[in-house]
Amino acid sequence: MGDVLSTHLDDARRQHIAEKTGKILNEFLHFYEEQYGVALFHSMRHEIEATGPPQSQLLWRKVPLEERIIFSGNLFQYQEDNKKWRNRFSLVPHNYGLILYENKVAYERQIPPRAIINSAGYRILTSVDQYLELVGNSLPGVTSKAGSAPILKCPTQFPIIMWHPSARHYYFCMMTEAEQDKWQAVLRDCIRHCNNGIPEESKVEGPAFTDAIRMYRQSKEQYGTWEMLCGNEVQILSNLVMEELGPELKAELGPRLKGKPQERQRQWIQISDAVYRMVYEQAKERFEEVLAQLQRARPAMEAVIRTDMDQIITSKEHLASKIRAFILPKAEVCVRNHVQPYLPSILEALMVPTSQGFTEVRDVLFKEVTDMNLNIINEGGIDKLGEYMEKLSQLAFHPLKMQSCYEKMEPLRLDGLQQRFDVCSTAVFKQRAQIHMREQMDNAVYTFETLLHQELGKGPTKEELCKSIQRILERVLKKYDYDSSTVRKRFFREALLQITIPFLLKKLAPTCKSELPRFQELIFEDFAKFILVENTYEEVVLQTVMKDILQAVKEAAVQRKHNLYRDSMVMHNSDPNLHLLAEGAPIDWGEEYGGGGDDTGSPGSPEKRRRAKHVVSVVQEEENAPLSLEASPEPLSPASPDSATEVRAASPDSVTEIRGLLAQDQRVESSLPVAEPLLNGAPTQENPQPEGAPSPPASPLRHTPPAKATGLEGPKPSDQETGEQVSSPGGRPPIHTTTEDSAGVQTEF
Repeated sequence: MGDVLSTHLDDARRQHIAEKTGKILNEFLHFYEEQYGVALFHSMRHEIEATGPPQSQLLWRKVPLEERIIFSGNLFQYQEDNKKWRNRFSLVPHNYGLILYENKVAYERQIPPRAIINSAGYRILTSVDQYLELVGNSLPGVTSKAGSAPILKCPTQFPIIMWHPSARHYYFCMMTEAEQDKWQAVLRDCIRHCNNGIPEESKVEGPAFTDAIRMYRQSKEQYGTWEMLCGNEVQILSNLVMEELGPELKAELGPRLKGKPQERQRQWIQISDAVYRMVYEQAKERFEEVLAQLQRARPAMEAVIRTDMDQIITSKEHLASKIRAFILPKAEVCVRNHVQPYLPSILEALMVPTSQGFTEVRDVLFKEVTDMNLNIINEGGIDKLGEYMEKLSQLAFHPLKMQSCYEKMEPLRLDGLQQRFDVCSTAVFKQRAQIHMREQMDNAVYTFETLLHQELGKGPTKEELCKSIQRILERVLKKYDYDSSTVRKRFFREALLQITIPFLLKKLAPTCKSELPRFQELIFEDFAKFILVENTYEEVVLQTVMKDILQAVKEAAVQRKHNLYRDSMVMHNSDPNLHLLAEGAPIDWGEEYGGGGDDTGSPGSPEKRRRAKHVVSVVQEEENAPLSLEASPEPLSPASPDSATEVRAASPDSVTEIRGLLAQDQRVESSLPVAEPLLNGAPTQENPQPEGAPSPPASPLRHTPPAKATGLEGPKPSDQETGEQVSSPGGRPPIHTTTEDSAGVQTEF
């Protein structure tokens, strides 16, 4: 690999890549600096005028996954450096970064992981043929001959391949189809979460960044959706640079690659990944520098906005009226002829799978709570309640139980419309709807928890408790029906805007865009940071089509098959006491209703709960059974202080050896002591420390062996031997943009 990179990425070429990257970043960051002032003005105006969506009926959880892991298990990973398959112990923690350890012993001993993967921008493939097709398209004119050795051989029929258009690829194998399905659901959840990498609470930086991306791409005549708008800001910037730099390098270096077709493909993957890492580092440094400058200038900008808010609003409305008079006749004709006839078809295509998905969320919640209620009747009442509620509280983040909801979005198609409106992929809409499903499920579960906790304060009997659970569930489902209707209608409006606005801007550009500079003279110089002609022009175009979109969604809400509330059915603060309940401390069901006796080894004991708190897994042991065969742990690296005392066992070094291992009937046991497993399958210390004794090492799930393993910033988009950061929980949707009309009403699309 080193020879390939040193040959094709010498100092001169690296310098050229750095210069090209710097040029693209400077162009983009000019747009970002402009959009920052506009976004700051919109944010402050929104805060002062207190405009916003209706009050939701459900509560929302502030820290949904603190001290949790989503999933853990064993994977066979292909090592590209030595072309061998290795068994890895893998974890998916609360921040959805896939962590790969040398083996389970290394995890228990808190040895730094082999890799931490941020999966933003990746695609999950479960077929080698799918992968070879994508790889075959990566280099034009390079096709493997029939009968030639493929680029990858899998030891089983159940692979999972993580493919990225620019960064390195990851290859895994499972031994059963069930394990493959399980990991596929988990990894897709990771991708969905990491793609949503710009924090929602970022009211200025986030909107400024997404608007700048859109403006930059439109300046290059690239309209429509962009499927690589995923991850944190630095990852998106890296994707933006690679979109321009990749084809240039491919055309230049592709003919120079030597060897058989599959070897040339492998070389190109290595080169692309190396360039992506270079671009990432440069983008990270440059973006952080500009962001720091803007944040230092922000107080002065806020002072101007507060002082001159009325004058800025008046100036913007005057500009909007002049632009509207100029473009309105052309825009209305374009909307009437090219957009309005297709709105019902687009909306129907969106509504059917989305409504089915939200209905499935409702059904899953109903089933889980009903099953819990039946178990309480049959298994001892309140003594088991804490255990059941611990599981229920993480239902929205359970990849397997939520999979049936997410799958409802997969049939989404915009056949015929996708080409007309230049929609590169429906993935952005699927993913956004799935994120809404997860949020609504968690809101419903948290509301149920809060109401049930209040009811338990009355000391009900088992029979009274079961009736109360049923009554609370019905109450929560009514609130869910209202909130999910509101969320879906907002999603439909955003999606329709996402599809139609770029199309309209592209249609109007030849006749309108060249005339925009003459409106610049209408903006006072003092307000030029907060009012941009281009943004105001887009807002006018948005207003032109918005009334048709609102009417289409309103008419759809009348159709009973979509389970939408009509706009006239509005609930304002119908349950104010409920929102007061949410202001209390988070509920610890295991602590309050753990059940059990005084034995510290029992699942319900205080000591056991203290030990379990840091290693609670969303996917429980019965759903995450160990592999039927686990290869012997690999020897620790020579750098490990314990490597001299490890029991060394041979690792599978070839496809033939792995096939032999998979054919065995029993699991190879390591001779090392193994920590005591908890009920959820996560490890803990073998012997708990008594009170007053020296504190043991931190739990592996809270310990961060690499210095940056749990930071708030996204990692480099590749695995590192020392570990890197993974993106923080929560994130801004990649299809999210905010505009503001002359009346001050913000519209998100």
